[in-house]
Amino acid sequence: MVTGELKNKIDSLWEVFWTGGLTNPLDVIEQMTYLMFIHDLDDSDNLRAREAAMLGLPYESIFFGKKEAGGRTIDGNQLKWSVFHDLPAGKMYSIVQEWVFPFIKNLHGDKNSAYAKYMDDAIFKIPTPLMLDKIVTAMDDIYEKMAQVKEADVRGDVYEYLLTKIATAGVNGQFRTPRHIIRMIVDLMAPQPEDIICDPACGTSGFLVTASEYLKDTYKKEIFFSSHKKDHYMNHMFHGFDMDRTMLRIGAMNMMSHGVENPFIEYRDSLSDQNEDREKYSLILTNPPFKGSLDYDIVSADLLKVCKTKKTELLFLALFLRMLKTGGRCACIVPDGVLFGSSTAHKAIRKEIVENNRLEAVISMPSGVFKPYAGVSTAVLIFTKTGHGGTERVWFYDMKADGLSLDDKRAPVTDNDIPDIIARFHDLDGESERKRTEKSFFVLKQEIVDNGYDLSINKYKETEYVPVKYPPTGEILAEIRELEREIETGLDELERMLGEEAWE
Repeated sequence: MVTGELKNKIDSLWEVFWTGGLTNPLDVIEQMTYLMFIHDLDDSDNLRAREAAMLGLPYESIFFGKKEAGGRTIDGNQLKWSVFHDLPAGKMYSIVQEWVFPFIKNLHGDKNSAYAKYMDDAIFKIPTPLMLDKIVTAMDDIYEKMAQVKEADVRGDVYEYLLTKIATAGVNGQFRTPRHIIRMIVDLMAPQPEDIICDPACGTSGFLVTASEYLKDTYKKEIFFSSHKKDHYMNHMFHGFDMDRTMLRIGAMNMMSHGVENPFIEYRDSLSDQNEDREKYSLILTNPPFKGSLDYDIVSADLLKVCKTKKTELLFLALFLRMLKTGGRCACIVPDGVLFGSSTAHKAIRKEIVENNRLEAVISMPSGVFKPYAGVSTAVLIFTKTGHGGTERVWFYDMKADGLSLDDKRAPVTDNDIPDIIARFHDLDGESERKRTEKSFFVLKQEIVDNGYDLSINKYKETEYVPVKYPPTGEILAEIRELEREIETGLDELERMLGEEAWE
């Protein structure tokens, strides 16, 4: 969450756009996104050059040599933020408008790539050199401040804060997933270099970016020393869909900024017949919209066969089962109502997951996780598509703390169950003897079936009542009488002292 000086700097930058004539919040966010991408392109290129040098791998900078931009051939170094940001306003404006912007629009050679698709209609709208100079200076200040806040996902927080300025944000039930929750889910699922990963409601690609960073940190040599695996990582591993073109543009640039050259980020209504993906992905990581607006008539018929409903959170679960390969895994965030809802559709989708696939874990999260933007209680469902059952027992965890206060301030606190959740999930054999009075425990499938496939943790958790022994009533009354005598003695003493002062 953006606060303090960083928030003030972003507000000041927003004011520069506003007073300069750009008053549509979407336009402001898009222009800021382009400039952030241009800045990050320079930073990430330098970072990848250093990483390649450390690994002893060849690397050619995207700015190396002569580049085609704006119908001219120029020295690529002139396109770097670190070079043009110190130039006079007029010179910088002409370079950005005539060279840099055409360069990033055509950065990806494949005209059919997601990046090319969503940059094709991008327009540079900053009207004057003076305004661009003010924006670049302000952004340098913001990046300097962001660099000082290393313990948090400042980039995600900045995007989140910008999105709060769009009046229509959240209409379709979308809100940003906190990055530490995304990281927890990615760590739980531990993506592998061979995975094909999808987020059918990707937004700014938070899950995909975090998965790519996990793979880079965990399997750096395995991926980048193999041309086949590197090609898979760069061009075939990451898939994301969304219905918001601004989010898609941000998402595509976000992935490229994090070193994934050609993510498949596409405009698509995942629940409609437009989405024909079946048995395609080995891993789905997502936080689908909960209370989104839905055109019932265009919902894919095969999803309605699994659960006939207008509730997007149930239809998305049916979709994940359809999109996964056999053996594919899914970790998704769902509202608590999915776990215990009594409608036919609620029970049908829970039964489908438990009976025909393998439900592995239900992690109940506290309602404050999504504050200050939403107070909804949620859980993480983890399951594997088998098509023929396999659920024997389900692991439940009752998360009480996530390292931040559960009020609107979301300030850091010492209590944090996330490391414990990850450690226990990766050692489930050690959970067998856990009692139901503890934070985590197993529940056998038959008990879940007997309870109408109810997956709420409170259905199975046992509360341990510790008997409290109180002293006899007569003893309590005697203590009260003694306290009264002490109070009366004290009042008498106070009255005497006040009387003496009056005589003086």
